[in-house]
Amino acid sequence: MIEPAPRMSLGKRIATGAIVALAFALLLSLGTWQVQRLHWKEGLLAQISERRQSEPVALEGIAEKERTGEDEEYARVVIEGVFDHSRERHFFATHQGRSGFYIYTPMALSGGKILFVNRGFVPYEMKSIVTRMAGQVEGPVSLTGYFRNRLSAKPSWLVPDNDPAKNIFYWKDLDAMAATAGLDPQKVLPFFVDVDDAVKNPGGFPQGGVTQFELSNNHLQYAVTWYGLAFALLAVVASLLWKGRRR
Repeated sequence: MIEPAPRMSLGKRIATGAIVALAFALLLSLGTWQVQRLHWKEGLLAQISERRQSEPVALEGIAEKERTGEDEEYARVVIEGVFDHSRERHFFATHQGRSGFYIYTPMALSGGKILFVNRGFVPYEMKSIVTRMAGQVEGPVSLTGYFRNRLSAKPSWLVPDNDPAKNIFYWKDLDAMAATAGLDPQKVLPFFVDVDDAVKNPGGFPQGGVTQFELSNNHLQYAVTWYGLAFALLAVVASLLWKGRRR
């Protein structure tokens, strides 16, 4: 004859119940957090879409808003100045399945400030300026593009360290880019501008319009997963309680 399993003591039942309740609350809070992140991401994507469709405005107005703490990421701007191609910095990137570099070139603005402009993509074999001399436009230019925030730190430990000696950057360290280009840090503006696809350089390179607008948005799936685990936990506990009552 099989003897029934001994019943847990009151203390063990209280401890088990507390652990289950804590786990359930944790799973629910994670699911709710992902729902909040979903709403934030949807709002951000809507804002990006709206800014992409807006008319470009003078850089000075956007820069002033940025100085007052407003987030102007992806705002469309007009920039006017002269490029200093001898000081361009190279950011390692892939574009349309090809490895290469985004070319960040200092632009001298009329007020004496310097702006790093992402002029676009060049294939890996065209890193050297001598391979794309046609695209090194001279004299004053007027271009349209997107305002981009600077990074305050390396985005992840998975990202390699920058290699200034070889003029290869794996993350946009504005201070290092300015320093290695020999620029006065007091004159360098604390943001970037990506030129848009309306900019067509002679010879085809750098190829503008490389800004990434698609942001991953998996928060709904994550929320469903956490909520699903929470209610699965309840189902398991209910099943165990039911079997215990039957015994």
